[in-house]
Amino acid sequence: MPQHITLRQIEYFLSVADTGQISQSSNLCNVSQSSMTIALQKLEEAVGVPLLARHAKGVRLTDAGVRFLRHVQQAQQSVDQAVMAAQEEPGRIAGHVRLGVTETISAYLLPSMLSTITRRFGNLQVDVIERERETVERMLIDGELDLALLLVSNTALHDELKCETLIRSPRRLWTPPDHPLLDAQRVTLDDVARENFLLLDMDEHVRTVKSYWGPFGVSPRVRMQSTSIEAVRSLVALGEGVTILSDLVYRPWSLEGNRISRRDLSVAVPTMDVGAVWCREQPLSKQVHALLELFRSRNWVDA
Repeated sequence: MPQHITLRQIEYFLSVADTGQISQSSNLCNVSQSSMTIALQKLEEAVGVPLLARHAKGVRLTDAGVRFLRHVQQAQQSVDQAVMAAQEEPGRIAGHVRLGVTETISAYLLPSMLSTITRRFGNLQVDVIERERETVERMLIDGELDLALLLVSNTALHDELKCETLIRSPRRLWTPPDHPLLDAQRVTLDDVARENFLLLDMDEHVRTVKSYWGPFGVSPRVRMQSTSIEAVRSLVALGEGVTILSDLVYRPWSLEGNRISRRDLSVAVPTMDVGAVWCREQPLSKQVHALLELFRSRNWVDA
């Protein structure tokens, strides 16, 4: 990496590429908007070509910015791998763990999780079993699984199970980039109820939506209910409706390459929480303890 490009500049660039707004990224990175703007300008000067194009709603990547993004994402992963390599005691953890997951975990966390486990614990075999939440919980109680990753915010767990929350992912409003609600001073569920709503039917999400709409005495005007998050993502990007989903499953682009924006609601919406779950009566093996420590570090989320 050239001496005049810093990891901090890369961090800011990756955040802006994700959010499309310097103001939002500066809040996420805990830095002033002016400091982030200066850092990004210096990054562009160091690279020698414009990476970001400014417009009324924020910024977008130039063609050069898209190419640059692919490579700096790999650089960030290399730094994370270097940290894990420094901490690792090669060959210390070996054996076999049976890990239960649900559909959302498989779709959005499993690839990076397994890749990280393989790099860190090369001698550890992890068998992943994907089932519905109720089945995973029963398998834990019956001793058929050693550990599970579940959306623990969706429902109460059995008394026989113990849970540790690992990720609290905020839920936000998703819209196309030119939607008027993006510029509103505040957005309530009443505002959202006047829009066509695209309802994701995945991992008990419908039940969760009802739980936080109900107390406000309003309901979403559901235009379409789908088990496909990619369908919901594409329809939002095309202006066919809005939705409320968590940052964990957010991607700034649809499969067709159309932009998706997001913003906070002015009312309290529950987070989507991912947790590690295990049976209280079953002693945890050293292999399970090692996985728990890895999950607590959150390195596996961003790998």
